[in-house]
Amino acid sequence: MGKTTNYRCGECGWTSPRWVGRCGRCQAWGSVNEGPLATRIASQAPLQRAAPIATVDATAARSIPTGIAELDRVLGSGLTPGGVVLLAGEPGVGKSTLLLEVASKWAAGGQKTLYISAEESAAQVRRRAQRIGAVTDGLYLAAETDLGAVLGHIEEQSPSLLVLDSVQTVSVPGTDGVPGGVSQVKEVAQAVARVAKQRDLAVLLVGHVTKDGVVAGPRTLEHLVDVVLTFEGDKNSELRMVRASKNRFGPADEIGCFELTEAGIVEVKDPSGLFVAHHEEPACGSCLTVCLEGRRPLLTEIQALVAASAANNPKRVANGVDSGRLAMLLAVLSRRAKLKLGNKEVYVSTIGGARTCDPAVDLALALAVAAAAADKSFPRPVIAFGEVGLSGEIRRAPGVERRLGEAARLGASLALVPIGSQARIPGLEVIEVGTLTQALALLGLRSKPKLELLETA
Repeated sequence: MGKTTNYRCGECGWTSPRWVGRCGRCQAWGSVNEGPLATRIASQAPLQRAAPIATVDATAARSIPTGIAELDRVLGSGLTPGGVVLLAGEPGVGKSTLLLEVASKWAAGGQKTLYISAEESAAQVRRRAQRIGAVTDGLYLAAETDLGAVLGHIEEQSPSLLVLDSVQTVSVPGTDGVPGGVSQVKEVAQAVARVAKQRDLAVLLVGHVTKDGVVAGPRTLEHLVDVVLTFEGDKNSELRMVRASKNRFGPADEIGCFELTEAGIVEVKDPSGLFVAHHEEPACGSCLTVCLEGRRPLLTEIQALVAASAANNPKRVANGVDSGRLAMLLAVLSRRAKLKLGNKEVYVSTIGGARTCDPAVDLALALAVAAAAADKSFPRPVIAFGEVGLSGEIRRAPGVERRLGEAARLGASLALVPIGSQARIPGLEVIEVGTLTQALALLGLRSKPKLELLETA
């Protein structure tokens, strides 16, 4: 059994017989390094024989609620023993505060919890815990940056939950690279995941993100863990959202809403009201929509402003919606609806810092721009959703019943939906439209209006 020298990518594991500057699989630069690779591995007796799947005990993998309903919604139903969860987010977004709340509630339920901080001292974490009311019996705290010491604490305390803050600041003596490097992060994650599986230990890892918003470190880090959560939020807003991008134990497209206050993280169980402005009079260039974030419908208000421009290239600014989507809809409005927007500046924004990539917001976005261009407002709030095609057709959106149910719950009276939706909600007038021009005509933004509009001053 000889060994040959190969070159392996530290990001995705791709191998090459010779050195290259760029990985042939993930296209990362400078990630291919030299290393020995065994050409043949001998078989050996397994530690445990394979068993029929029907005889495997599944109770050990039953999830345990964390005590925070919004986080349990994203995880599926709670933390799974032996599962490793990676929570990534920008500095200052509240990752450590959220996990300290989780650790406190877990310990309050009679489960021993070990919180290891590799970024702050134990005294600093203690002060934060006191501020948010997370000082609980059963919650053990240590400040360590050495992986060996972390594993020693696990052996000594035998906790049922481990919080490690953060995986990029723990070092492995004898391993090449600096803490946070490819080799170091990979070794830390592998060691923690191995211990978690052996001890049925639930693990929460804090991860950093790059300036592009992706998880820092090798891509293999996301493959090693069972759940990858992203903690998002604008520093100028108290609203925070947890999104799941990978989940072996539940849905991978769910979100949880929180509010970061001086007293800690507070759950927001009904976030729709945060994304809607309250107007005393009808607002020009405003339209409501219901977007789906995972399985949760969220009522969102989209506002638009269209202004004359003397520049050769008028501005198109999108805040909270995809700028490419806005450019496409402006082209459709110009070509299909004959709106003259080529010499106009267009500004589009959502309310309350909401961010959505749901294609079903196309119709509301187009109606808001058309209303702003005509300087008109609707006499009553209009809910609109549906994907707009390049020919101006309105395509069906998933979850029509859930969207309309949320709209009716919050007091809406008129909704424009794609043809074929066949949804009827008591107390809500639902009108099906097939094209964008038909929707504009219904709202008086083209010829033959069927709804009276109010002229703004």
